[in-house]
Amino acid sequence: MDLGLEQRVIVITGGASGIGAAISCACLEEKALVVAVGRRTQETEQFERQMQSVAAFRFVEAELSEPQLCKQVIGLVAEKYGRMDALVNNAGTNDSIGLETGDPSRFFESLRTNLLHYYAMAHYALPLLKAARGSIVNISSKVALTGQGNTSAYAAAKGAQLALTREWAAELAAAGVRVNSVIPAEVATGMYSDWLAQQGDPGEPGRGFRHEFP
Repeated sequence: MDLGLEQRVIVITGGASGIGAAISCACLEEKALVVAVGRRTQETEQFERQMQSVAAFRFVEAELSEPQLCKQVIGLVAEKYGRMDALVNNAGTNDSIGLETGDPSRFFESLRTNLLHYYAMAHYALPLLKAARGSIVNISSKVALTGQGNTSAYAAAKGAQLALTREWAAELAAAGVRVNSVIPAEVATGMYSDWLAQQGDPGEPGRGFRHEFP
């Protein structure tokens, strides 16, 4: 498939793990130049090792909840490539801060972690994206539409990302910058597998149906 991404510079937050790593691989297959941004973890280090021989891939370690670091990342991209064709806002975590089980300070901190960098990265990247008539893709979640229970902060962040997508699409249309959102449902990432393992056996008494036939 040729999506016209050859030599296009694509910045992907959380691009070295989970959904972000899959997006990075898909872009690399299309011969794009990929910059993955995020925290360094065991999973991202493993992905980095896999990408060692791929000259088109770079990993930049940054704490995205710090706006100044987001600005520095965009500065590095401008210095290295002189352009930026797309921003994929993807990094985030479903941290289970619910209404009853959370509290206002943890709710606010979760929004800082899951939402603030979507705005900060887009804000600082905008001059480059306008020059390239590029694209912003916000990775949201079905939780924004369906709810899940016990994850108020994550749901709020994901809903806000959808609102920002519509707002930015309206604001940037005249500049030729396209803004879209992707809404994944369940995805077999390491994070999702860890959560699933905590849910116990659905066949246990009191946990819904049993895996048995009469």
